[in-house]
Amino acid sequence: MVSRTKISILVVAGGRGSRAGEGLPKQYRPLCGKTVLARTLAAMRAGAPEATLKVVIHPDDYDLYAQSAAELSAQERAALSQPALGGATRQESVRNGLEALACDAAPDIVLIHDAARPFASPALIARAMQAARQHGAAVPGVPLNDTVKEIDASGFVVETPDRARLRAVQTPQSFRFPLILRAHRAAAEAPRDYTDDAMIAEAAGCAVHVFPGDLSNFKLTTPEDFARAMDQLTPPPPADDERNLTDVRTHKNLTDVRTGQGYDVHAFAEGDQVWLGSVSIPHSHSLAGHSDADVLMHAITDAVLGAIAEGDIGAHFPPSDPQWKGAPSSIFLEHACKLVCARGGMIAHIDATVVCEAPKVGPHRDAIRASLAKIMGLDAGRVAIKATTTEKLGFTGRREGIAALAIATVRLPD
Repeated sequence: MVSRTKISILVVAGGRGSRAGEGLPKQYRPLCGKTVLARTLAAMRAGAPEATLKVVIHPDDYDLYAQSAAELSAQERAALSQPALGGATRQESVRNGLEALACDAAPDIVLIHDAARPFASPALIARAMQAARQHGAAVPGVPLNDTVKEIDASGFVVETPDRARLRAVQTPQSFRFPLILRAHRAAAEAPRDYTDDAMIAEAAGCAVHVFPGDLSNFKLTTPEDFARAMDQLTPPPPADDERNLTDVRTHKNLTDVRTGQGYDVHAFAEGDQVWLGSVSIPHSHSLAGHSDADVLMHAITDAVLGAIAEGDIGAHFPPSDPQWKGAPSSIFLEHACKLVCARGGMIAHIDATVVCEAPKVGPHRDAIRASLAKIMGLDAGRVAIKATTTEKLGFTGRREGIAALAIATVRLPD
């Protein structure tokens, strides 16, 4: 009886991603309703259902990792093993992950993949596994479209390599496990830092095969990359639209810029917490309402619906319908966002203000922004939350309730 090849996928997620802009490390940022890491792990599982998954994380990111793992299906989570802790460099992080795999139950084949590449296709993953079996060490590569120049320290051209022989290398890079583990252990003693695992295999004397990569398998590094990823994930307009669908989905063609405004009020009732932006804030009272009474999310939902002229929350989720009693308001906001996506559009920005004497919103502002951004599939930099009082005037000044105002900017194709 022939034993099956044991395969593990090591996903490197320990970096800080500073070039992607301010906010969470890029692997934990939301991308159309899911974190980048959750999308990457789901893609790995789809391409290699038989493989085990191990993620290398920064020691400070346990909670962020757990939140991303919670977004996976039960079958996807079942493939995850205990995460490994990263090191000071990517090279050290990969070696830590490989050593952890060796302690678990060493696989025959390992694929090493960047967490910031969420678009690896099943076909690409299959090519990676086959190439590792056949060649021992292999990487995906795509041809270069631009001419490449080698320059000296003064900026003068030294040589123009033949671009037909050059490839831009991606991940997942695939190896027979004993080969790459030995190579990494040897590289740890070397005085240099390597930029990818193929270089480490090369330094150990291994021949590395390059198999066809995939242009859609790009790495999220800059804010522009996140915009491109949004384009790739945005559904096309309705089928009866005769325009070129690919052109319509690019941001530069979303030229119909609209704004919508939302306003909501909820009175205080007995309780010990209020919900703002799906974040629970301890307080002496709760808010009264048919759902969870998240006054902030209701205002934002109405603003999004207003921008696309789709009525208000009550038109989509009537308070007379008992199924919405106590429902989380995230359901309402997700629905509004899906309506925008269904029209080939995107939410460009949210600006909202909470009006109350108490509780204090400031200490919870970043958590609220992150929560709303995750629900809406936006970067937190596109969500602004402010808070103010009415100088003790009116019902909010008398601490009878909370009001919220919101403006949504939405871009649609013409």
